[in-house]
Amino acid sequence: MFIAMNRFQVVPGHEEQFEAVWKNRDSQLNSVPGFVEFHLLKGPSEEDHTLYSSHTLWEDRAAFEAWTKSQAFRDAHANAGDNRVMYLGHPKFEGFEIVQEMKRQAVPA
Repeated sequence: MFIAMNRFQVVPGHEEQFEAVWKNRDSQLNSVPGFVEFHLLKGPSEEDHTLYSSHTLWEDRAAFEAWTKSQAFRDAHANAGDNRVMYLGHPKFEGFEIVQEMKRQAVPA
């Protein structure tokens, strides 16, 4: 498994607009081979920004990298530059290989 994360520093007052962009975009992820799940995370607020992170889980790094070279990726990110006023700088990408995983065990009834 591979986790791809982007961190965004959103200018105060633009949080609702930022969230709306994500909720209303045509991500096309559900049709991408190797995609497992997506989360948009809202973190703490500082004086100059609110931290957000997009978090996608992939079957492996190769599936993620194939997506980044696809037309679906280009389509999903086509208008990303239109929202620069909401950000402090560029998003910061972080990619992680999963080395250990634990899941909650079912509780006997």
